[in-house]
Amino acid sequence: MTLLSVNLNKIAVLRNSRGGSEPDICRAAQTCIEAGCGGITVHPRPDQRHVRPGDVRALAAMLRGRVEYNIEGNPFAAARGDYPGLIALAREVHPAQVTLVPDSDGQITSDHGFTLARDLDTLRPVVAELNALGCRVSLFVGTEPQDFTLAKGIGVARIEIYTGPYAEAFAAGKPDALLATCANTARLAMNAGLAVNAGHDLSQANLGAFKAAIPGLAEVSIGHALIGEALYQGLATTVRNYLQILR
Repeated sequence: MTLLSVNLNKIAVLRNSRGGSEPDICRAAQTCIEAGCGGITVHPRPDQRHVRPGDVRALAAMLRGRVEYNIEGNPFAAARGDYPGLIALAREVHPAQVTLVPDSDGQITSDHGFTLARDLDTLRPVVAELNALGCRVSLFVGTEPQDFTLAKGIGVARIEIYTGPYAEAFAAGKPDALLATCANTARLAMNAGLAVNAGHDLSQANLGAFKAAIPGLAEVSIGHALIGEALYQGLATTVRNYLQILR
């Protein structure tokens, strides 16, 4: 079955809006694990507007290999204040997976992926160091096809397809073209020997069609929609609903 990794950034956003420690990000992770999720995702950023380095460390201590730990972020964003940088955090906590994302402070959320033909040389040493730490490397990419043998050649194990455009097309009632594009990109990646993850704006409404279009989908990382739906349905119930869709 496709692994569900729950992104807990929005739990941190709610906590940070008030200060203090509530809602507790580790308690949220525990609830998701008890409901059956296979992974926890966080995306720390230098501006610390949601998940903070202390959260990354606390979750690592709490998870202790119980489920997959996936840390997302921009490996080229410089350290700032208490934020030591993505690679430094990976050295500390040794997550199972590190998803490299070319985001910046100016982005409300991640909205594009790496272009292999352009970014390969800068990614090469980063991927090598993460592999040496024992972290599986996933690369955030757009929906468009690329030469994924380039990624495989530098040690990348997976891609994560940016599903924001698909989610927008689904909401507009016209998902077929984007779904076909995503499926083609996934097929090319698998043919190159990469596993395929997906994430961004996936929801209970649109996940089933996406999963059906991509046999062998390894993992989905879902946060914003899942946490929003949990306000009405409850966190554990929402996680179980997603798992049922993935089955």
